Amino acid sequence: MLNFLSVPTILFLTIVAPLWIIMHYRSVNRAQSGLNESDRQTIDDMLVTVDKLVERIDALEAILDNSHPQWRNRHRE
Repeated sequence: MLNFLSVPTILFLTIVAPLWIIMHYRSVNRAQSGLNESDRQTIDDMLVTVDKLVERIDALEAILDNSHPQWRNRHRE
């Protein structure tokens, strides 16, 4: 019985555990590295696009408020 349990334990300790530890710390390092310059540029571009879309929505709501003052109430019902 002792030999039966010792072989899987030795295999786990020599193969699986070191790989598990290496992969864990590799993922921790990637998570801590943060964003690279390309990711930051993409986020900045998205923020500019979001600001433009918010301005467009505000303009459309202003137009609807002038032409159809009760449009918000009809939509909720």
